[in-house]
Amino acid sequence: MNTIHGDLASGKWQAMPFSVQMGNIGSEINRVIHWHEKRDSLKKEQALWRALELLDMTIAVRKSNELLRLREIICDLFLGKNIYNVSQNYLKQYFLQFALYKSE
Repeated sequence: MNTIHGDLASGKWQAMPFSVQMGNIGSEINRVIHWHEKRDSLKKEQALWRALELLDMTIAVRKSNELLRLREIICDLFLGKNIYNVSQNYLKQYFLQFALYKSE
């Protein structure tokens, strides 16, 4: 399987702090939402696959049930029927916390 983020998959991603990883995933999710609003399905799909790849790399290292649920929610919102009734704005707010986090 081809990786989109080959340079990050080679170990650079795993060395990043969790908050930076989540901030980067959030940036891609914001791009998904942006392209959804612009009705550009190709760019939306590309951003979604980038976000999922970053999330999968995080899950591989962190092995967190919360991250697995987050992936499920993202896939359900953008590819499924949104059975969890999560809004795009909720995801924006969720990821914003990581973007604003400052480590000491």
